Amino acid sequence: MMNFNFNEKIVVVTGGTRGIGKGVTTAFLENGAKVIATYTSNDEAANAFKDSLGELAKNIDLRKFDVSLESDVTDFYNYLESEYERVDILVNNSGIRKDHVLALMPSEDWDKVLDVNLKGTFLMTKMAIPLMMRNRFGRVINMSSVGGALGLSGQANYAASKAGQVALSKSLSKEVGKKGITINNICPGFIETELISDLPAEQVKEYKKQVPLKRFGKVEEVASAVLFLASEHAAYITGTSLEITGGL
Repeated sequence: MMNFNFNEKIVVVTGGTRGIGKGVTTAFLENGAKVIATYTSNDEAANAFKDSLGELAKNIDLRKFDVSLESDVTDFYNYLESEYERVDILVNNSGIRKDHVLALMPSEDWDKVLDVNLKGTFLMTKMAIPLMMRNRFGRVINMSSVGGALGLSGQANYAASKAGQVALSKSLSKEVGKKGITINNICPGFIETELISDLPAEQVKEYKKQVPLKRFGKVEEVASAVLFLASEHAAYITGTSLEITGGL
């Protein structure tokens, strides 16, 4: 039986108060971790999530900032180091979509998606690595997407950012492996979250036809995979990507 025990572990989950991030945060809390869950906006929703956790709420720390801004990320790590002294696990989950066919895509929509999804991963990971190296232990898990490999119409910016996360992970895994730090990706397919809630019903129907399991995935199914990659059970796995797609 595979058990997960994250007692005394310090976990950072970006975008950790909604969608997949919310599920990941909850899963770590349920398995004993202290979680710093970050978010960019909507204080009301973040606080409502914390309130819903009951006894687990004592182990969550909500921090509001923009992962794409270096000054915000620097301030966050200054806070983290002063309060917790270390970070054991980083889940780069913050992500946005701004879909357009490429010929009609505003440059600012290209920039914003790459800034949040890819630059945010770079900044958060860059500042976590020295803390992890100090303890010769760390887990970085990037929430990529199968869209980075398959590509979907209207998502050139999103696909490019997600493929970039995978490439970043492959390179970084070779730099830090000897320090006991693993770098991996989760690549979900269609998961039931707010991120796809705006898709037209007919498009949802067509997407489900492409999935051999004939359904969208659940947040809890993604969270379980994150726990595995963050655990000692996955100590010899690095530089790789785990697809959670229902066979898409």
